Amino acid sequence: MDFELSGEQRALRARARALADGVFRDRAARWDEDEAYPWDNVKDLVRAGFMGITIPRAHGGPGGSVLDVLLVVEEIARVCGVTARIVVEGSLGVVGALTAYGTEAQKRRYFPWVLEGEKPAIAITEPEAGSAATDLVTRADESPEGYTLTGEKRWITGAGTSRLYLVYCRLGHAPGAAGIGGVLVERDTAGFRIGERDRTMGLRGIPEGRLHFDRCRVPRESVLVGPPDGFKKLMRAYNSQRLGAATVALGLAQGAYELALAFAQERRQFGRPIADFQGIRWKLADMAIKLDAARLLIHRAACTDVEGFPEPLQSAKAKTFAAEMAQEVTSQALQIHGAAGYGRALPLERMARDARMFAIGGGTVEMMRNLIADRILPTRANFRR
Repeated sequence: MDFELSGEQRALRARARALADGVFRDRAARWDEDEAYPWDNVKDLVRAGFMGITIPRAHGGPGGSVLDVLLVVEEIARVCGVTARIVVEGSLGVVGALTAYGTEAQKRRYFPWVLEGEKPAIAITEPEAGSAATDLVTRADESPEGYTLTGEKRWITGAGTSRLYLVYCRLGHAPGAAGIGGVLVERDTAGFRIGERDRTMGLRGIPEGRLHFDRCRVPRESVLVGPPDGFKKLMRAYNSQRLGAATVALGLAQGAYELALAFAQERRQFGRPIADFQGIRWKLADMAIKLDAARLLIHRAACTDVEGFPEPLQSAKAKTFAAEMAQEVTSQALQIHGAAGYGRALPLERMARDARMFAIGGGTVEMMRNLIADRILPTRANFRR
């Protein structure tokens, strides 16, 4: 197995790091404090070519790989988790689903939006359907004009700021996963209303909110995938976005580690740098090990291919490990800084708050472990079958 990046990938990573350190680092606290979407950063992402990285060249994009996206995401997440999430959702998730399943008309309409800075939103979660995604009740009923969409979504990342939403809903009357498909809905569609914003612990610069569909009429050509295998296709595409979430967690942890490593060599107590003390040295060593382990799991998953998307088992392993690792590493980095880490003058308390989300969003670590167990246990021992 070749663990080396290509020259082009190293150059891509270097460009992302330069933009992160030179521009995004000084702005990051502003989006958190003001709970404001980082439109200034989005303009810089567009100029750098970091929106729509996976959009094929035939449609005006760079035609990059999932791994290319993740290299950019990690570097940006080191300083700003919110901006890194925008790169994830502007290159994976909906974009990947459109690339694989979209019609030419859908691609011609929506890919230019993404390349100009649009972050499409995936709308799955409902008041009574979180981890149990196949329990969703939002439905699209056939009408003379196409479909009439009715229902409510919760905890939708980018609610209100996104112009395009991929809405998971029931198309037809089949129960469970067999009845679920995906419909593309634009923000200004009649009958579609952006609801209340949910205030969050971290990643405050990107809204989490509610969507309401009150007999929202969408044309037939807005259907991206339909039953009976629509849900399977949508979740297959979601694996790349899941890896993106894992990489934001990795980047946050890497950024916190870099701060702690530098601080431990500069901060003196009892007449010597605190990096001389074994307790600190072991913390830093463990952090370095876990960062590398998470990165290798993520990159391995990114290089797998199941019908054009990362393999679910490897993605789940990477997501679970990276999410839990990020909580530990950001917390230890804060601890190494002592009271200074707890203060808001440094970014560590923000990083720790931001990292907490990834054990929940994009599939909880408990659900990821269920997915892993489903694939490693014999059928007889699989309680879900």
